[in-house]
Amino acid sequence: MFKHEKPLFHPVAVERPNPQYAALLQEQLGGANGELKAALQYMSQSFRIKDPEIKDLFMDIAAEELGHMEMVAQTINLLNGHDVDFTKTDAGEIQTHVLLGLNPGLINASGYSWTADYVSVTGDLCADLLSNIASEQRAKVVYEYLYRQIDDKKVKETIDFLLNREEAHNAMFREAFNKVQDTGSNRDFGTTQAAKMYFSMSEPSPKNTTLDGIAGKPPAFQ
Repeated sequence: MFKHEKPLFHPVAVERPNPQYAALLQEQLGGANGELKAALQYMSQSFRIKDPEIKDLFMDIAAEELGHMEMVAQTINLLNGHDVDFTKTDAGEIQTHVLLGLNPGLINASGYSWTADYVSVTGDLCADLLSNIASEQRAKVVYEYLYRQIDDKKVKETIDFLLNREEAHNAMFREAFNKVQDTGSNRDFGTTQAAKMYFSMSEPSPKNTTLDGIAGKPPAFQ
């Protein structure tokens, strides 16, 4: 069961309208790494989770992502102002000017519709957790790009809050993965000698790599 509480998860504001930036921010509403994708992915994954603590974690984060979606939509509204005028959007989607009346839509920054193909569900907890960790990391990157392209202090405050919450979710999913990393696909596969082999395909090779994976070791990236 869900309920809607009228106060936003975190207050949002803008210093001035900026329709062009509103088009950019649409990416985090209806894009492949946006808030709707995250909410529905974590919720969908939770349906088969047996561990009650991890199931609650998925649902709690999914609910928060819906709150983030509301924040993003309200920020888009404030940035758009109240007049339909496509000339204020020099590039990017203009669909909201002719179809939605500037209502924030389930589209990305180019006007492409949100799709359930963005959602990744495997039924394997380890795989889903790793997917979620990557999703949070990609969302952080998008918010970082958005942060660099606006000088509105109030909008930057909102993005900074959302970016930090993505980092919090990332840490929560990593902690959950540490708890279950010896289960599911991690338990069933990757236990033979073949899983420990490293083949150097770079010539000339900096190391003499053997098939047994002992004398030759994979590079350590710092």
